[in-house]
Amino acid sequence: MSHQLPQNNPHAASHIRVLYLVDTLNLGGTETQVVQTALHMRRSGHDVTVGCLSIEGPLLRNLQEAQIPVLEFSKGRTLLSVNGFWQLARLSVFLRRKKFQVLHAYDLWANLLGIPAAWLARTPVRIASRRYLTDLDWYRPWRRKVISLIYKLATHIVVNASVVRDLLVQRDGVADERIRILYNGVDIDRFALAHQRKRPPFDATSESAKFIAVVANFYPAKGHACLITAATHICRRFPETIFVLIGDGKERARLEKQVRRAGLERNFLFLGYRQDVSELLSCCDMSVLPSETEATSNALLEAMAAGLPVVATRVGGASEIIEDGINGLLVAPRDPAALAAAILRLLSDAAFAQPLGRAAQNKIQSEFAFDRLSRELEELYRERSHKHPSEAVPVPTSNFAEKDSLLHQGHCQ
Repeated sequence: MSHQLPQNNPHAASHIRVLYLVDTLNLGGTETQVVQTALHMRRSGHDVTVGCLSIEGPLLRNLQEAQIPVLEFSKGRTLLSVNGFWQLARLSVFLRRKKFQVLHAYDLWANLLGIPAAWLARTPVRIASRRYLTDLDWYRPWRRKVISLIYKLATHIVVNASVVRDLLVQRDGVADERIRILYNGVDIDRFALAHQRKRPPFDATSESAKFIAVVANFYPAKGHACLITAATHICRRFPETIFVLIGDGKERARLEKQVRRAGLERNFLFLGYRQDVSELLSCCDMSVLPSETEATSNALLEAMAAGLPVVATRVGGASEIIEDGINGLLVAPRDPAALAAAILRLLSDAAFAQPLGRAAQNKIQSEFAFDRLSRELEELYRERSHKHPSEAVPVPTSNFAEKDSLLHQGHCQ
């Protein structure tokens, strides 16, 4: 079935064939952005496919329900292998045969596989991404040369904060004009409508309990240990405060032990991975992001979209979103005393906290809606074809969902 863009769109006569590539579909900020972007672009009338290096994770269901094709290009244990080169060849053949106009890779592994494959396939628009500040464990001096080559093969590099752009320009020598800052999008309606104070879906010690949401997987850089230290001060003044920790990860056991040692078992709830974050935020009074490093945090944007007053550390992209004292509070990272003081200020002064929450919600609604992100992506995708018409690929008229005999083994319905 063909789709038409809205008639007020200057490109209504054409649609874009795009392949989004990501490592997995587990719960995480990047994965959520891929899935939501795919859904919004599909609703805008574009032909969308999602590729994974490993088809796993609960977000797969969202794509299946929208009937968006999902294919696997399995990297196995490493891309630097016979299998890795085979998957690169498979992907390149697929891109070429299906005449994709855009390959948009969203994470490190997707960059390493997708950009060379798209270059070999002569895909007109080849987008690499960098969505984090701190280098992953993968990076070594010789591997930096590899990723630099990947960036050269890409037509654009998309980042989600200006601090990430500055890192690529100053450290990695990427030309500024090849980098685009596209801030994350938020499902405005989902989070805005959720924030109507509800009875929490977990045990509350009393009706006067204050719930503080902390949405972040358990990695050292997320700052949970600093938060627990700050909580010892907070809970002395407000003993009914409950920190609602949403996420999971390798640090969980150590953090639970820290909570027990501090005698704060009644003040911390470890909820694990959840897909009902908007509903959980609707039960909370504020949100805290104590990270030591961030680019642009989905958790921060979603809490603000829900109308919650927020406290965040002054790292990475947080300063690009929050005006301290206007639509949230910023504190120094790794500073439990400063973190505690900011949280206590919000807990003790509702007349100050509530306007912060409203201002935060207005900020997200005006600047971070997915409609904005979708428009910016469309402009970026079309730009290369306009500048280089000889590389433009005609939009095929055949049904995009047809089976491909070579690649059918990875196609999930």
